[in-house]
Amino acid sequence: MTQDLQNKTTESSQDKIRQIRIEKMESLRERGLNPYPYKFEKTIQSGELQEKYKDLATGEETNDEYKVAGRVMAVRNSGMFIDLVDDSGKIQIFSHKENLNEENLKTLKTIDIGDIVGFEGTIRRTPRGELSIKSTSLEILSKSLLPLPEKFHGLTDVETKYRQRYIDMIVNDDVRDTFKKRSLIIQKIREFLINKGFMEVETPMLHPQAGGANAKPFITHHNTLDMDMYLRIAPELYLKRLMVGGVSEKIFEINRSFRNEGIDTRHNPEFTMIELYQAYVDYFDMMELIENLVAYVAKEVLGTTKITYQEHEIDLTPPWDRKTMLGAVEEATGIDFNKIETLEESIAAAKSLHIDATDCLNWGQVVERVFEEKVEPNLIQPIHIYDYPRDISPLAKVHRDNPRLTERFETRINGWEVDNAFSELTDPIDQRARFEAQMKAKAQGDDEAMPIDEDYICALEHGVPPMGGLGMGIDRLVMLLTNSPSIRDVIAFPTLKKKD
Repeated sequence: MTQDLQNKTTESSQDKIRQIRIEKMESLRERGLNPYPYKFEKTIQSGELQEKYKDLATGEETNDEYKVAGRVMAVRNSGMFIDLVDDSGKIQIFSHKENLNEENLKTLKTIDIGDIVGFEGTIRRTPRGELSIKSTSLEILSKSLLPLPEKFHGLTDVETKYRQRYIDMIVNDDVRDTFKKRSLIIQKIREFLINKGFMEVETPMLHPQAGGANAKPFITHHNTLDMDMYLRIAPELYLKRLMVGGVSEKIFEINRSFRNEGIDTRHNPEFTMIELYQAYVDYFDMMELIENLVAYVAKEVLGTTKITYQEHEIDLTPPWDRKTMLGAVEEATGIDFNKIETLEESIAAAKSLHIDATDCLNWGQVVERVFEEKVEPNLIQPIHIYDYPRDISPLAKVHRDNPRLTERFETRINGWEVDNAFSELTDPIDQRARFEAQMKAKAQGDDEAMPIDEDYICALEHGVPPMGGLGMGIDRLVMLLTNSPSIRDVIAFPTLKKKD
């Protein structure tokens, strides 16, 4: 059977099922029942019942009455046994004609898998050992008109999995668990930082000009002001304005940012990140902070700092390894790029390693290209790669010992960049020179180069303390801590190509 024919057959079958369910819905209305009522007085969660009565003996009954509600995920023996699922777990419903009146029995016959139903009854443990509600009344709270995927096949179509995430969540327990863990991870990040004295702040998502990171922006237009605006690439420059203002010596923002770039297993055009700044510290302090933050979150969420990601065992226990970028490149290739003076010489050195760097505009970009191809994929255990070239670090402070470098590090785990941090550039004269170099790069064809932000330079000219800053992608951290192979698995509604 061709895919098109199979799809048409599935659609035809769904149409028939939908029509039958509509007739059941109409039968409820004819009996004066609302298949979509306004409220239900639920008194307990399924998971709470399982915990409270875990020691109830097989065959034992109680007089304890509860009202439960959730989605019907299985119906057996013409509705005598129903598996009811809510966000805490599953409870079995036992519905027998001896315990239900005639109206309830009629309603019972209209129940389908996928319906949301409320039941009232007492607790019993069946002779087979299943904790159950012996129902004495029931109410349909939302009549489902479309069927769920088959129980034993689940939602296997990847396209549908991401486009109709709500179905994915209904039928897959592990998907719901991933998003519960995501929520807890964000909660624990916030908890750790607040306990360290950080203040949570908010900054704009609409910017008058793109900035804060090297990336292509999304452009929109404000009609009333008749001006183009840019969706936030990063909150960095606004957070640093807050540091100038002295609102707190420690600030952070959990933010949504947007980059008009490619989509793959580690990149989505909109993503969640944590960005923070602390006065009177440098990038070495930021290394210690991020190690302790990630270890704390892993311990709180998973109960351990030793995780499994795909085929790798990864130990997040601090302290993490540290290597300079130039040192890591020399170790992998035998070439000391610090001894190479010109762009042409660095491109030739890359070519000797079978790396094409002819499109690179400066020495720093060549170093980065070589690092990404020869070093990065092998960095499985957590490691801070530090002292990045000045050419590619327009917002980091120049290295105190080597003017070609900056005090910047990126942490790699499983071969991925998970954070980016600096001893922040606080010299307004140097900052202007960096912006001007970025503008030259843009004129040479670098679409990701940053424009000059005059107001930001003005802010720096009012003075800001020495500080460390750090940004971490929360989506990638969630991927690591939930063993999820794709960023789409940890974003509820990822960006997808429009369907024909």
